[in-house]
Amino acid sequence: MPERAALDHDDVLGRAFDRRLARRLWAAARAQRPMLYATVALFPAIALAELAQPYLLKVAIDDHILAGDWLGLSLTAAAYAATLGILYALRSLEAYLMALVGQRVTHDLREALFGHLLRLEAAYYDRNPVGRLMTRVLNDVEAVSEAFTSGLLAIAADVITLVGVVAIMLWMDWRLALVTFAIVPVLAAVAAYFRLRARDAYREARRRLAALNAFLQESLQGVTVIQLFARERHEHAIFRRLNDDYRRALFTSTVFEASLYSSVEALGAVALALLIWYGGGQIGAGALSFGALVAFIQYTNRFFLPIRDLGAKYTVMQAAMASAERIFGLLDRPPAIVSPATALAGGGALTSVNGGGALAIAGRSPAATTDGAAIANVDRPSRAAASQIEFAGVWFAYDGDAYVLRDCSFAVAAGEHVALVGPTGEGKSTCARLLVRAYDVTRGRVLVDGVDVREWDLVRLRRRVGTVFQDTVLFTGTVADNVALGADPDAAALRRALEAARARDFVEALPSGLDEPLGERGANLSHGQRQLLAIARALVYNPAILVLDEATSSVDPESEWRIREAMHRLLAGRTSITIAHRLSSVQHADRILVLHQGRVHEEGTHAALLRRGGLYARLWQLAMSRDAAG
Repeated sequence: MPERAALDHDDVLGRAFDRRLARRLWAAARAQRPMLYATVALFPAIALAELAQPYLLKVAIDDHILAGDWLGLSLTAAAYAATLGILYALRSLEAYLMALVGQRVTHDLREALFGHLLRLEAAYYDRNPVGRLMTRVLNDVEAVSEAFTSGLLAIAADVITLVGVVAIMLWMDWRLALVTFAIVPVLAAVAAYFRLRARDAYREARRRLAALNAFLQESLQGVTVIQLFARERHEHAIFRRLNDDYRRALFTSTVFEASLYSSVEALGAVALALLIWYGGGQIGAGALSFGALVAFIQYTNRFFLPIRDLGAKYTVMQAAMASAERIFGLLDRPPAIVSPATALAGGGALTSVNGGGALAIAGRSPAATTDGAAIANVDRPSRAAASQIEFAGVWFAYDGDAYVLRDCSFAVAAGEHVALVGPTGEGKSTCARLLVRAYDVTRGRVLVDGVDVREWDLVRLRRRVGTVFQDTVLFTGTVADNVALGADPDAAALRRALEAARARDFVEALPSGLDEPLGERGANLSHGQRQLLAIARALVYNPAILVLDEATSSVDPESEWRIREAMHRLLAGRTSITIAHRLSSVQHADRILVLHQGRVHEEGTHAALLRRGGLYARLWQLAMSRDAAG
């Protein structure tokens, strides 16, 4: 079994600050700008309260302690305590505002990303593992949030404090200040060295995390298969190795961050030693007061503190910029399949589409295309409500020039029931996906009611074509939620859809009926029951076209009988396409199309195709032989 960790590769990290990305982050935080302005406005006040403390110590020592002025010392101590209280209150407010801004930006970005992902075409998900996309929505957005809480804003606050420290030290004694700053060139070289090493280590850690997420998501989705083939030990070994790789990458990043921290701490101690040595000489010469030296020591600590934390803040900004690059790269990737600027609604006149939704529909528009669920005639819609389908010279390939359909042409009349059969891989399910524009044709046209599906509003088209796939997807929620799926029918309408799909009996037998909660992917229902709910779901919108893709291929005989009975009533008077490998399920179709090598090889009724003795007849004989052997 090949390792699946190579499913995901993170982009190369860039700089810790990118003006273009910073501008986009600023635009993304547009709604939070009042709080951002309020936070930035706090920085000078915080810096002032921070820098006042060492100077108050100088005043206390030089003017009161050495002079024996205990009243003045008490007043200075009270001022110092008040300064601490003000600093505490300002710091608390600053932390609250920064956290609130970060959380709201996270919320807005996640909402924008999820909405964008819902609009991307199916081909995008063929090329991008779900684990990678989850990393974008969860981890990357969280990293961007850190830019507001522990990154850019924190750096801005530190810069203001540093400027204040430098100004006060130069004002108090420029010679002593230069002694302190003499270590800065060495400090800058050390910080640059470890910063580059930390960037490379963090890049590797992000890549390993994305690979771990992709593997974990795929393994949990396929856990049943893993258990059936007794691959638990093998999968666990791969996970252990990926987890160890991620741990080692994080440890390497931590080593560089810790090295930078300790190096700055050591250089700060050297600067402090130089300060005491030079300052002591100045005090002996009477050129410097003892209180001024104490204040300088305090200011030196405040000077090196933000530099000491530079490694952590640099990592935060590195992660934020890299994550922002990936987030905006995803948001900038436009959906390949969208409604045209002027879409056809309901098979009638053209309507303008603004913001992704069609305006008022002109022309004929059967109940199937309205926003509300109309299932009063679900049992037997009129032929006038049915639609025509045509594939005209369709070529399609999922990848490159490996064409699945090659000049495929056929038509389905309004109200006709057509079956698509043929060997595996001949493009039967592809036809269903092209009909609803899950993919777009490479060449040729797919038409509904004589109009190319690329000219339809997507919402209207997909409500006009109800599709039931073999792999039924149910969501966590109640039975009613899964059948309605965004529509707003009343309970009676839902029951009519369930009755038409032959699902009402088993739903009413559930402990809570329509309000019965379903597990993930409907795990507490049988496969046949899930298929019946999928048929009922398709019928809620009373589609003019119904496509059943292998709807009975994986169900027990009783469920298959129920599904076939439901289909027999549902397909009457409705344009329908049934895709099946079980030829016994399509022998009563009005017409059978046999796909071979990407085009229609044969067509006719079941009896006519058997008399012809061609490919369909051979497939039928193989099916009968298999059933007899079984």
